[in-house]
Amino acid sequence: MNRSEILHTLGSCELFKGLEKDNIEKLANLCEEKTYETGEYIFRQGDYGEYVYVIAEGHIFLERAMPLGPRKGTLVIGVLGKERVLGCWSNLLGESHNHMSSASCQKPTIVLAIRGSELRGMMLSDVRFGFTVLEKLCLSLRDRMAVAYGALEKI
Repeated sequence: MNRSEILHTLGSCELFKGLEKDNIEKLANLCEEKTYETGEYIFRQGDYGEYVYVIAEGHIFLERAMPLGPRKGTLVIGVLGKERVLGCWSNLLGESHNHMSSASCQKPTIVLAIRGSELRGMMLSDVRFGFTVLEKLCLSLRDRMAVAYGALEKI
């Protein structure tokens, strides 16, 4: 991806949409482009997480492994596409955490990976920016939890 495409993706994604242009420029400097093939995992449930990912291209299933009586099953708890965000949110709190789900690519996928500790540093250095990102994160997580609970109720 070229710089213009990265800026557009960041400026259009659910977490950073509407932010000032200079903040989007700073975010772009933190990004690492990663490419995955169909069937590859960006991360697996239980893996240590340190990145927040913005989907530039592709589709990702968020999957949660869980016991189903004597067997173990996998449930899709979310389907994410272009300009959606996923990853380990606890890094924004300065804490380490393991992923609570897996992220599998359903077609060739490109993500912009931002190290959570670097995003946290940017949020702390600009409180207005940080509050805006946390506000959008809360809304996104609220919606994701509703979808996940809905999926679990179908079991």
